[in-house]
Amino acid sequence: MGKNLATKILEAHLVEGELVPGKEIGIRIDHTLLQDATGTMAMLEFIAMGVPKVQVEVAAQYVDHNLLQTDNRNADDHTFLASAAQKFGVILSKPGNGVSHQVHLERFGIPGKTMLGADSHTPTAAGMGMLAIGAGGLDVALAMAGHPFHLTCPKIWGIKLTGSLQPWVSGKDVILEMLRRHTVKGGVGRIIEYYGPGVETLSATDRATIGNMGAELGATTSIFPSDRRTKEFLEAQGRGDAWQELAPDPDATYDEHDEIDLSQVEPLIACPSAPDNVVRVADIEGVKVDQVIVGSSVNSSFRDLMTVCRILDGRRIAPHLYFHINPGSRQVLENVTNAGGFMSLLLAGAQVHQPGCLGCIGMGQAPGTNQVSLRTFPRNFPGRSGTKEDKVYLCSPETAAAAGLFGVITDPRKLGELLPWPAVQNPDRYVVDDSGIIFPPEDGSKVEIVTGPNIVPFPEFDELPDDLEVEVILKVGDNISTDDIMPAGNKVLPFRSNIPAISRFVFERIDPEFPDRAQQKGSGAVVGGENYGQGSSREHAALAPRFLGIRAKIAKGFARIHRSNLINFGILPLTFKDPADYDRLNQGDRLRLEGVRGLIAGGATEIPVKVGDRVFLTELKASERERQELVSGGLLNVVKKGERRGK
Repeated sequence: MGKNLATKILEAHLVEGELVPGKEIGIRIDHTLLQDATGTMAMLEFIAMGVPKVQVEVAAQYVDHNLLQTDNRNADDHTFLASAAQKFGVILSKPGNGVSHQVHLERFGIPGKTMLGADSHTPTAAGMGMLAIGAGGLDVALAMAGHPFHLTCPKIWGIKLTGSLQPWVSGKDVILEMLRRHTVKGGVGRIIEYYGPGVETLSATDRATIGNMGAELGATTSIFPSDRRTKEFLEAQGRGDAWQELAPDPDATYDEHDEIDLSQVEPLIACPSAPDNVVRVADIEGVKVDQVIVGSSVNSSFRDLMTVCRILDGRRIAPHLYFHINPGSRQVLENVTNAGGFMSLLLAGAQVHQPGCLGCIGMGQAPGTNQVSLRTFPRNFPGRSGTKEDKVYLCSPETAAAAGLFGVITDPRKLGELLPWPAVQNPDRYVVDDSGIIFPPEDGSKVEIVTGPNIVPFPEFDELPDDLEVEVILKVGDNISTDDIMPAGNKVLPFRSNIPAISRFVFERIDPEFPDRAQQKGSGAVVGGENYGQGSSREHAALAPRFLGIRAKIAKGFARIHRSNLINFGILPLTFKDPADYDRLNQGDRLRLEGVRGLIAGGATEIPVKVGDRVFLTELKASERERQELVSGGLLNVVKKGERRGK
């Protein structure tokens, strides 16, 4: 039997373990990606390892999240990142140059390479035929230092694409169809591999959109073949020599399978407040829209923006509505301008912003109270926009532009009554401007790192005690996101390198008293439902609770990246053996885990927890390496001891 593409790339990079789903493996990483919201802490962690220079083929640091410089903090941290990049051999993409995923796709992506990024949407590089995985900053720092990346070997889920998309339908609708079918938990423990005759009908940037939002399915990553469409994109970037053909074998097999006929995909929209709350646009037409935003980390490519330009050309947006454009990169903005699209946007009444994440991370662009916002973003978790009880919908650029013209949610196929289908073609050759990219010197050993007052030393954490007694500080439900645990936005993110300060915002939207209560108790636990920790890769959602004294999280199930981050910082990720025990636990209950250190070190998979006179069982499915980290109080403690990370 033949091999699928994901297996081929994993085999070529495998350094530890066997490719058996459910078993731990270690893979070699070729590229690393940091952005400033996660990268400041990750760079501090890399510095703590004492490695003189990065040990990967390409290490890139992007400044795309914290672009608002309302005081010194963001600017100081940007200076820190710039100096550290020069010292350690990291490529720097300056503020305003663009979102990490779009820029890496344009300038550095290479088919067949592996990439580890401190951002959950790193799988955008699927559009380039890369096996790109999101992870916590500490895992990325270790990869930069030359360590393999460890993960549970995923299943390979083959999605056969047939047919071709109809006018007014795009790649965003394909991934929304996946979310409609499979929910935010559907991809957990899986690599999603798209194949079949329909793949060739999708451009590299449409594929990137689908790969980006595979993160919303909970997938380890997604991947597309590297074919003539990949070559077409690379040649247009002036990087044709980076192309190689990559495909599954004709008789490749998959652990799981699904099929999508692209010709049957309709315009879809995710309603508030979950990416999988997907319906047909036609089913909710007529809802008044107050704000539209196109761009940021997804749907911010040339094709996406020029499609909007063609729709708006010679027309005006509805007078009551605000229409924002967030280009994915400086290159995208320059090419849209070169094609005459910029003036179309301005004359239509749109507001064009600097390339960056902006409203996607809650950095401005918050909607008003009770206002409806249509966004081409990847996430619409409650409050992520910056507005409490927001009403954020996720849609394609076509649907966004239709709402902009009509002022209400409108099936974009109705635009066909006004204008011909704007089948935008990507340029044969992009205007390329790398002035926003700073390459490091060959020898940066004499570069001095500039550290501003906002950078606080990394906290030290103690090892796991023999017995652990904790109080349930908070009990939450299903699908709690890292935005719920550690909010983003312009109020919080400037403290990303100051753990004592940022910890004051933990669970702010759910329970503002949580930080004080946790610190008063000294040792606590959080109880959660299914898919706890979905969403962003931000390790602060584990690091800040640990600083507040949280030693265990007991849930029905964990999202992959958050579970890894909990282990990295010495928090026990325990799951209920009997899910009914979730209903028997309450905030304020005292829990005792007797002999827990010995149980974990000894390989026990069942961890008894006492609540008064009652005992219930939790499960810990962890590798030997993960158990070592938990016993030591976190991964950095293991590294500092010089102990080998692995078996």
